[in-house]
Amino acid sequence: MGNDRDYGDNISTRLTYFLVGAGIGAVLALLFAPKSGEELRNDIADATRKGLDRSKEAAQQLGAKAGEVYDSTRAKASELYDTARDTAGQYYEATRERAAELYDTATAKAGEAVTTARDAAARQAGSIQAAVEAGKKAYVDEKRKTELSGRTEAAPTYSPEKTM
Repeated sequence: MGNDRDYGDNISTRLTYFLVGAGIGAVLALLFAPKSGEELRNDIADATRKGLDRSKEAAQQLGAKAGEVYDSTRAKASELYDTARDTAGQYYEATRERAAELYDTATAKAGEAVTTARDAAARQAGSIQAAVEAGKKAYVDEKRKTELSGRTEAAPTYSPEKTM
């Protein structure tokens, strides 16, 4: 693309120099030609008109070339924009799907961890509850034995409800 621009600039520069040189050459040829003043003025006017016509034609060609370059650049930019938008959309979708997968996996693992912790806590609570009940029963049994044997000095002085 940069080469096309340099080539276009090079052509327009050469064309400008050619037209300026042709104009100067035409004026010099007319000035040194043995003609009358009126003929010379008419020739200069004709050469000027021809130079203007050539300049207009060159400007039109240059404008058409600039329009073509603009259109092709615009089409290429639009194509690149569409490609970038599509690629970004694909990356967005892939990322969204991966994030959803990771979320689902994390949710499942967290649920498993909660279930495992709940089960372990339930087992531990059952064991602790059984130990507490066994302790209460042992206390009550020991208290009865002490009361039955008449040894009140060896009897515990606290109640199981206060410790729990």
